[in-house]
Amino acid sequence: MNHKRTWIEKFSDFVSGKGFYLVVLICVAAIALSGYYLVQGVRSGVEDTLDQPVSGSAAIVNQPNPAPTVTPTVKPTDPPAVSTARITTPPSAAPTPTANPTPSAEPSAAPSLAPAPLVFTWPVKGTIIADFSVEALAYDETMGDWRTHSGLDIAAPLGTQVLAAANGTVSAIEQDDMLGTVVKIDHGQGLVSKYANLAAVPTVSVGDEVTTGAVIGSVGETAAGESGRQAHLHYALLKDDQAVNPLDYLPKQ
Repeated sequence: MNHKRTWIEKFSDFVSGKGFYLVVLICVAAIALSGYYLVQGVRSGVEDTLDQPVSGSAAIVNQPNPAPTVTPTVKPTDPPAVSTARITTPPSAAPTPTANPTPSAEPSAAPSLAPAPLVFTWPVKGTIIADFSVEALAYDETMGDWRTHSGLDIAAPLGTQVLAAANGTVSAIEQDDMLGTVVKIDHGQGLVSKYANLAAVPTVSVGDEVTTGAVIGSVGETAAGESGRQAHLHYALLKDDQAVNPLDYLPKQ
């Protein structure tokens, strides 16, 4: 019995034979042809576009240069300062003194430190034969010229006792070429009295404490610079090493 084959069976046989390769070849050719025409069409469109003049205004925008990247420098953080402050303990309040129920005796008055006033007396009694003169020149009979005179020349007979003019301390005993034997007494308060033309040997020594009116020597004739005058005592007074007029301190005769 002959079986009638269907178209599906016939197509299957065709594909299984040489017909399959023919179909593949036809498909490949169709794809290649389609690709060729596709490429030609795209190229033609691009060329037409390039041939068209460019219309409209074109703006050229300058692209800004990119800003340089700044790498921030991270500075190391300084370590915290170590405080050197010292914690001091606040001073405790001073204790309040308690009242003393027993009344204290009143303090005695402090002794006065003011020096006692000096009381002057004349070292000898007699006539002034040469005045104090340091600003005006006076005639000197012995030297035969005009010169200053820094003390008082008080006339008195040879051997007349010479008294301390005020309280003080014997500070020096000297032999002066012009004034002869000299005794100096420091009365304090910057005052020093000077007794000259004394006898060669006075009756006091350096360091002796003397009181007003105490005998310190006698009138002599040892002052070569005043030998042209009658017997006398040369008495001078210094205040802070400057000659002053003895009459400003001596009482009136």
